[in-house]
Amino acid sequence: MSAVRVGVLALQGDVREHLRMLADSGAEPSTVRRADELETVEALVVPGGESTTIDKLSRAFDLREPIRGRIAAGMPVLGTCAGMIMLADRIEGGIAGQQTFGGLDVTVRRNAFGRQVDSFEADLRVEGLDAPMRAAFIRAPWVERYGPDVEVLASVDRGEAGVHPVVVRQGPLLAASFHPEVGRDDRLHRRFVGMCREALR
Repeated sequence: MSAVRVGVLALQGDVREHLRMLADSGAEPSTVRRADELETVEALVVPGGESTTIDKLSRAFDLREPIRGRIAAGMPVLGTCAGMIMLADRIEGGIAGQQTFGGLDVTVRRNAFGRQVDSFEADLRVEGLDAPMRAAFIRAPWVERYGPDVEVLASVDRGEAGVHPVVVRQGPLLAASFHPEVGRDDRLHRRFVGMCREALR
């Protein structure tokens, strides 16, 4: 079986780290900055960064509508941190006029865990993984509400703030509020590549 061609949206964020993780997971990774590059890939990773900046740059590079169209057509997408926000159908705490690619029937809260100084790491149990995953939450979002077709794969208990989903899946879309590309644990990327193979059969 030929390797899945997975693009990494290269407008902002840990692009190189995602490329490395995808290659280690058996995919054929490449960067995506233009619509014609998007046409060459079978799946996409939307990395972390600043969701408002990714939104503005995707529109400036005429990528927003092509990405929305590919998502609607069933393209597998992995969104991490700001990428989770970009996949959400609804945002809380966004700025005026902020737009997303959509596709995930979730409401996501931006900067839910606090400011940069409130960043933290935790051992996260993700459904389907054999052992906890060390997760780095950096100005991370969480899922406030989700629809009936959304599968919650991991949640974080924030005490008085409640328990909130931080890894979710809906069909070929997978989103995590942390940065799985940080460190050496590529299990979430391997899971995504496996999802891509299933979707492309």
